[in-house]
Amino acid sequence: MIDSQAVKNTCNASKESSGFCFYKSTNGIKRHLAVDTLGFPFFTHCTKASISDDRGLIEMLSDNIDYFQSKPVNIPKITILLDNGYHPEKLAEELKKVYPQIMTKIRFNLSAKPDKTQKEKEGKTGFVPVKARWVIERSNSWMERCKSLVKNFEKTLENSTTKINLCFVRLMLKRLANG
Repeated sequence: MIDSQAVKNTCNASKESSGFCFYKSTNGIKRHLAVDTLGFPFFTHCTKASISDDRGLIEMLSDNIDYFQSKPVNIPKITILLDNGYHPEKLAEELKKVYPQIMTKIRFNLSAKPDKTQKEKEGKTGFVPVKARWVIERSNSWMERCKSLVKNFEKTLENSTTKINLCFVRLMLKRLANG
C-alpha cells in the first residue's frame, strides 16, 4: 500500500525543501510511504509538498528500483494498492522509462471507494474507512506518535526521510522486545 502525507514545516526547516500542497493547504513537505499488509515500511521518501503524489511515488520507486530488478520474474506480481489520488496508467508509463520490465513484476490497483448506494445499504453516512487502505493510515498515525515527526523540523529532505526510518526502526524494536 502506498500513500502520501503532507506535513507542515517549522521555522527551523529550510526554504529549499519547502513547497505548498494545494489539496491540503500545507506549506511544507510530503512523506511518501510504501508499507506491507502489517503497516511496516518497504520504502520511504520525502519531497516538497508541491510535488504531486504520482511524481513522489515515481521518485520513491526509482530510488529503490534495485529491489524490483532483483525480484525473479517467475513469482507472482506485487500488487500495490493506491488511493484514488494516483493515476496508475501514468505511473506505469513513467516507471517503464526507468526500468522497462517493471510492469512484469508489479501491478497497481486502486482501492475501492464506497459510493452513496453502498453507504445507504449499510446505513452509513459521511466518511467511511476502506478496510484495506486503513493499514497505511494507521502507519501514518504511528509516525505522528514520534514527537519529532508531528511537523517537519529538518533542514533537508534526506534528513526527513532518515527520521521516518528511525521512527519505524524504533517501533519495530519495541515490538520485538515486547514479543
